[in-house]
Amino acid sequence: MKRLNELPYLRLRGEYGSGKTRGLLTIGSVCYRPFFASGASTVSPIFHTLDRFGGTLILDEADFRFSDATSEIVKILNNGNVKGMPVLRTMQNRDKEFNPRAFRVFGPKIIAMRGNYDDPALESRFLTEDMGLRPLRSDIPISQPASLKDEALVLRNRLLHYRFCHLFDTKPDPGALLDGMEPRVNQIALPLLSLVDDPSLRLEIGSLLTSEQMERKNQRRETVEGRVLAIVCDAFAAADKTPVSVGAIAERFNAAYGSEYGQPVSQKWIGHVLRKGLKLSTRRSSGVYVIPATEKPKVDALSARYV
Repeated sequence: MKRLNELPYLRLRGEYGSGKTRGLLTIGSVCYRPFFASGASTVSPIFHTLDRFGGTLILDEADFRFSDATSEIVKILNNGNVKGMPVLRTMQNRDKEFNPRAFRVFGPKIIAMRGNYDDPALESRFLTEDMGLRPLRSDIPISQPASLKDEALVLRNRLLHYRFCHLFDTKPDPGALLDGMEPRVNQIALPLLSLVDDPSLRLEIGSLLTSEQMERKNQRRETVEGRVLAIVCDAFAAADKTPVSVGAIAERFNAAYGSEYGQPVSQKWIGHVLRKGLKLSTRRSSGVYVIPATEKPKVDALSARYV
């Protein structure tokens, strides 16, 4: 961790009885200075413990009631995978004076939950293993065996020996970057791929990340912004370097998706999606609003993300 600037999070996702908690206990037992918590924990002790011990956060039942970008726990998790992004709090000293203090929240985190978070930025920080998709192996006991602690101690010692031997050799390997991946995917995958020297395992990780990226892109494509952007791309392709009318985009959108909204959407609504959702500029020309041809490079950049 000390040799890397970013870290991915591991998430175990599935319904009850799929092995999430057992997975947390097993993986967490071999982690460096793990501390276990549940989703019922408040935010304050989590960032205090992270700052003091700097270990691995093992968080079970991490389905929060509010998990959008404004949630406090989501902000901490968003900051916690990049070095140098502390949580600032005002603390009262023994003289009842209030002083600012920075709490370090950077470090590995393993999370178990049933669903997804509302914040797509946090979702992009996870390497996710969907649980319960395969039958339980016959060699896995139903109850946690008493030998787990002793076996975990042996593995932790071996991992500690590995860190002693390779601490100063560990660094990000730019040659491990995956072609065709979004920058965020490469950012969270690079620390893991830099430690993997088995070509077949690297290929397996790359295949998993490719499928997850395609799933996220499909989800973005079906959002309102993704649908409008697809129509904007088609309109620009037909316009041949001329401005595209917002009214024409509204007509195309209503023809394709109007039945899903119960009534035709207005040009004003389309303009709001263009300006606020896609950050595209519109201007009034000859009495109508258009997307100027100068916005075409921005449209192309957005299409790589959405379409």
